[in-house]
Amino acid sequence: MLAENKKYVDYIVEQAQNLINIDSPSGYCKNVGDYLLAEFEKLGYKAWRTIKGGIIAELGGEDADDAVLLAGHCDTLGAIVHEIKGNGHLKMTNVGGMNPNNAETENVRVVTKFDGIYEGTCQLVNPSIHVNENYASTSRSWDTIEIVLDENVKSKADVEKLGIMVGDYVCFEPRFRVTDKGYIKSRFLDDKLSSAILIGYAKYLKDEAITLKRKMYLYFTMYEEVGHGCSASIPAGVTEAWSVDMGCVGTGLQCTEHQVSICAKDSGGPYNYEVVKRQIELAKEHGIDFAVDIYPKYGSDVEATLRAGHDIRHGLIGPGVFASHGYERSHVDGVEATFRLIKAYFG
Repeated sequence: MLAENKKYVDYIVEQAQNLINIDSPSGYCKNVGDYLLAEFEKLGYKAWRTIKGGIIAELGGEDADDAVLLAGHCDTLGAIVHEIKGNGHLKMTNVGGMNPNNAETENVRVVTKFDGIYEGTCQLVNPSIHVNENYASTSRSWDTIEIVLDENVKSKADVEKLGIMVGDYVCFEPRFRVTDKGYIKSRFLDDKLSSAILIGYAKYLKDEAITLKRKMYLYFTMYEEVGHGCSASIPAGVTEAWSVDMGCVGTGLQCTEHQVSICAKDSGGPYNYEVVKRQIELAKEHGIDFAVDIYPKYGSDVEATLRAGHDIRHGLIGPGVFASHGYERSHVDGVEATFRLIKAYFG
């Protein structure tokens, strides 16, 4: 790692942990928004909350008619209480792409609207291997897993007395950790790791007293996982917008956790040719470890911007993330590479 970047990478990892430890499945994001507003106030930037709940920070810059927007999202996967069962267990419906196969056995928090937060565990219905002879053969779905509350409840009425009701959020334990080899492991690195990179970039500009040639906004959206995060509230003058999100790692792809991913095309189609070309040129010029990939099962915030009718150039980059939408893993190398590419492109 370049010495000049280490303090910012350390800061980014710290910010990622702070963000990840704030529960924020899509739509339940006020607390993480409050955190972002406080952090940008500390850094000395103007920031505000949109009507929909996103946070926009203005980083300054000279050309306001050719402004750029970098979008990261701070909403995550999760679930919502769908039914209180007769035995006091809770059936869920997923928020975003939460998959029941890797939700099972996770600790959770059930957030009531008026009566506090209750802990529990996501389990298979009848989860004891010593009791359930169909344990291994049971297909995991939102009908076969449930929340078992850490409360002495035996009926629907017992649960309702706690103040739990249909529509309450279920937040999954992230289990954040960083290994001594630099691997970052947690749920919800998508996209709080890249959101932290954007905060780190803002700190870099402030520390180094850099004035960008183009005016820049950072946009932290709160509905990306359900498809409409960056569809509104784009500031006037923005001509180019990037999603700074995760790069996928998996079979058939080039990207690793140690690289910055440059996405050429995903489920929404190709990204802007000139933007992608310039990203690759600068990565090569600055010796930044990168990979170019196509993600046919991926969609990004800035595609929602385009679909909403905004006339912009768009791009997508981010650190490589293994096991996306599960217990994810990245590396500080990928964080540094993403940070460096943003610096190389904008200043």
